Amino acid sequence: MTIDVCAFTIAEAGRLFRAKELSSIELTRAYLDRIEAVDSKIQALMTVTGGVALNQAKKADAILARGEGHPLTGIPIILKDVLCTKGIRTTCSSKMLQNFIPPYDAAVVERLHACGAVIIGKSNMDEFAMGSSTENSAYFTTRNPWDTSRVPGGSSGGSAAAVAAGLATAALGSDTGGSIRQPAAFCSVVGLKPTYGLVSRYGLIAFASSLDQIGPFTKDVADTALMLNAIAGYDPRDSTSVPQPETDYHGCLGGSVKGMRIGVPKEYLAQGVTPEVKAAVDAALKVYEDLGCSIEECSLPTTDAALAVYYIIAPSEASANLARYDGVKYGFSYKETDSMWQAMEKTRAMGFGPEVKRRIMLGTYALSAGYYDAWYVKAQKVRTVIRREFDAAFERYDALITPTAPTVPFKIGEKAADPFSMYLSDICTIPVNIAGLPGISIQGGFHNNLPIGLQIIGKPFAEKTILKLGHAFQQVTDWHLRQPQL
Repeated sequence: MTIDVCAFTIAEAGRLFRAKELSSIELTRAYLDRIEAVDSKIQALMTVTGGVALNQAKKADAILARGEGHPLTGIPIILKDVLCTKGIRTTCSSKMLQNFIPPYDAAVVERLHACGAVIIGKSNMDEFAMGSSTENSAYFTTRNPWDTSRVPGGSSGGSAAAVAAGLATAALGSDTGGSIRQPAAFCSVVGLKPTYGLVSRYGLIAFASSLDQIGPFTKDVADTALMLNAIAGYDPRDSTSVPQPETDYHGCLGGSVKGMRIGVPKEYLAQGVTPEVKAAVDAALKVYEDLGCSIEECSLPTTDAALAVYYIIAPSEASANLARYDGVKYGFSYKETDSMWQAMEKTRAMGFGPEVKRRIMLGTYALSAGYYDAWYVKAQKVRTVIRREFDAAFERYDALITPTAPTVPFKIGEKAADPFSMYLSDICTIPVNIAGLPGISIQGGFHNNLPIGLQIIGKPFAEKTILKLGHAFQQVTDWHLRQPQL
């Protein structure tokens, strides 16, 4: 029987490394071969760093041979192309940064290097992380490994599709309104958005700074805990980083979840959620009930306002963050003119894609004189109300469970001409970013061989709780063991 090493989890590969039955070089070469064979079908990767990866794998094998290392030592990992990598092109899937080579590594990349991980490539994404389908990449559309006529979700669709297709053991993405959890749900992998402030954003190319957060994609919850152990931690270079006691997130897994209290906000199962998604959530709740959890319907009445709040705050912050791309400092620069102002206008007109321009215009309008109080300040006030509703819910419940996305993956092009319909894809994930909470999407079922995700939300810095609940679910279900046929 041929063993598919590309299907291994981090834990499985690590056990074989330490038993000297597999080397990091062998595993890395297997992934590079699979990328060569399969990635043309799904187009998950922007850049493949084969030479760098093999050198890192060689060093990792030397560490493992000494009986040293971290659980991630020698593990091939893919990075979303929004994370700065020293000496490796970082495009944000935008023409604006087509030839940008950062002079430094993002903090999370430094941490992965310190663990001895192997960086095997960088993944495609929606341009500047703005989108829910990875159709907004300036270069190509990533396809869903379960059905290549459908989207993988976004904006971290390349990372999610890569893990689902067995192109890496794990990946990193970023989540501003659901960009880790929604593609995780669409591709049937695990995706975690940590609490705002738990993982350093230093070296993450900014979209909306009060919402952005970096998190992992893995095949199961145990691997997610290992990845979080590696990337979480205080960083003085990120002013929003929050000091927290060092925590072993993997060590919290296992044991009974009996007696845990789970709230189910009724607003997340209302209009727009398809019957098959609702049925999968109901079935998952029955699993938790059988595990001894108490299940109770609750209400977060301001949920309906979350989408509007997000599409004022996020574009406003984006319009400020993306002002730096003026053709002078770095990135694309239009030079066929003698006028500085025309050069700047042409640089931004030709460097940014339609969705990025749309959000810059929305944000500029919301921040403009005469409208700032009416839109931006009001949105921030409603944000406070949303956060307080979550605070009140967590006085009664250990966690909340909702669908990750209201539908199964949709067809490529199906929503491309209707931005509002596209924005509704994130209706279940956006409130979590607005409140700065941790949320995880785990494999919750299938409908016609299309994945359905289950979202578990915790109170701030309660990653241990949601990981424990997700892990318990995977001990009695097998949705996470299914793999797409490519």
